Amino acid sequence: MTKKTISMQGVEDFDWNAYENGAVETSMSQEDQKQAYDKTLSQINTSDVVDGTVIAMNKREVVVNIGYKSDGIVSMNEFRYNPDLKIGDKVEVFIESQEDKKGQLILSHKRARSARSWDRVNEALNNDEIIKGFIKSRTKGGMIVDVFGIEAFLPGSQIDVKPIRDYDVFVGKTMDFKVVKINHEFRNVVVSHKALIEAEIEQQKKEIISKLEKGQVLEGVVKGIEPYGCFIDLGGVDGLIHITDLSWGRISHPSEILTLDQKINVVILDFNEEKTRIALGLKQLTPQPWEALDPNLKVGDKVTGKVVVVADYGAFVEIAPGVEGLVHVSEMSWSQHLRSAQDFVKVGDTIETQILTLDRDERKMSLGIKQLKEDPWINIDEKYAIGSKHTAKVRNFTNFGVFVELEEGVDGLIHISDLSWTKKIKHPSEFTTLDAMIDIVVLEIDKENRRLSLGHKQLEDNPWDTYETIFTVDSIHQGTIIEMMDKGAVISLEYGIEGFATPKHLVKEDGSQAKLDEKLDFKVIEFNKDAKRIILSHSRIFEDAQKAANGDAPATEKKAKKAKKEDAPQMEKTTLGDIEGLAQLKEQLSKSEAKAEKAEKPAAKKTTKKAAKADDAEKAE
Repeated sequence: MTKKTISMQGVEDFDWNAYENGAVETSMSQEDQKQAYDKTLSQINTSDVVDGTVIAMNKREVVVNIGYKSDGIVSMNEFRYNPDLKIGDKVEVFIESQEDKKGQLILSHKRARSARSWDRVNEALNNDEIIKGFIKSRTKGGMIVDVFGIEAFLPGSQIDVKPIRDYDVFVGKTMDFKVVKINHEFRNVVVSHKALIEAEIEQQKKEIISKLEKGQVLEGVVKGIEPYGCFIDLGGVDGLIHITDLSWGRISHPSEILTLDQKINVVILDFNEEKTRIALGLKQLTPQPWEALDPNLKVGDKVTGKVVVVADYGAFVEIAPGVEGLVHVSEMSWSQHLRSAQDFVKVGDTIETQILTLDRDERKMSLGIKQLKEDPWINIDEKYAIGSKHTAKVRNFTNFGVFVELEEGVDGLIHISDLSWTKKIKHPSEFTTLDAMIDIVVLEIDKENRRLSLGHKQLEDNPWDTYETIFTVDSIHQGTIIEMMDKGAVISLEYGIEGFATPKHLVKEDGSQAKLDEKLDFKVIEFNKDAKRIILSHSRIFEDAQKAANGDAPATEKKAKKAKKEDAPQMEKTTLGDIEGLAQLKEQLSKSEAKAEKAEKPAAKKTTKKAAKADDAEKAE
């Protein structure tokens, strides 16, 4: 940049007095006068960078005097970075054109700055100089800043020591910066405003940390809110209020108590040796709620509170801010079968409870809901007397029976063997469904253990008493094979009753085996009312017919005759020979009967034993 000096040579002989008196005559020609005038002005060239002075300005233009015969005009937009520009300020300008059509100089402040910008930026970095910059716009991750006419990058993290939530408020502002990085290859410049205040903050931080003491109350500003707590700016030092130290009562999120940028008083609870991690408290500035609890409150009193937490095992009820009691699920209902607390209450409910235990020292309290209702088991034997009939709701299934509810708190069990007289039920779900209504009769009451034994089949007479007169031994009935197994078949008989036949008794007269869904005649060879068991045989029908044709009495007839003979009184005196002959005859009869019985029932006996064991097992359950 060069400055031109004004030469006075050629005007020493000018008669100024004559000029003032109106005399226009001069020894100099007009051309000489013009040349003499030009010599009094600065000598400038296009593309020069010169210093000038602001002599006028408006909203659109700035008039700059650079000592030339005419003043220059600069667009006001080129001074956006400097909103404090005023008349009399020195500025540098670039000579774009010596005169336009109006005879004015065309100047550019922006190009003048740009011509020296990289030298200035490097000087600022090397000298750790504080410079001014104009924030032009937002960009990804930060802002664009005009520094000496260069577009520099200001990262979002370098705007301030506090997190920035709205970058747009900085657009259009002029701020102080430090150049922190220059990439000469890509001509990139990075600046920071945060670096200017960190040194000052660090000094403040040291002063604050040196004075920290537990129990000290300080003023701070909410800097950040997280699910686990709030960060508080104590003036350069950050501390954390954990969510449990925000309020004596339960809260689900810190935002329920505090907001960003809110000024609050906090108490120092703890810090590490380096005092870099500071634990703060807010609730500690208010009295402990348990200490303010009504001293007259005692066990047995009724209290009303709000449900604040619900878990499977129970619910916490807040009866006063910061004072909670637990209602265990077992204290919610007189019912004995397992439930979850969610079945009774939900968060936000206002409920009435009774105090069961109260420990002020441990700050614990247990509450109950069911105690506000009369225990239904007090007069259970009157309301649900043995033999009385009722309707109950199916609540749960087990392998051995059905749990039903007669009313809230009164449950009972219908054993699987007490569901039906005739049906063989493998699982209670085959007989009824959950939440269905079922008629029952009370069989037993265990008041001490709060148990009711109930029955459903007892609502009807035992049909096996009637079946005993119909399905007599040797009686023949028509039946349908409904299930085939390795050990035999299940036969459906009249009246909805079922019988069983072993493979041996399923052989037809032509030697073929009976098949599923085949309808045949069957002879009853065994009837057991207690075990609810009927053993059938199809083969026995034609076998007995053949024996009768051959003159052989069926085994059952032989047994009857034998019994009759044994029961007949002996009228004559027997001799030794008679006794010997009778003994031989008896031995022969016994062998014949044993052989017949062995041929008739080997499979039936096995089936009978297995069925009996199964029935016994069911009853035991």
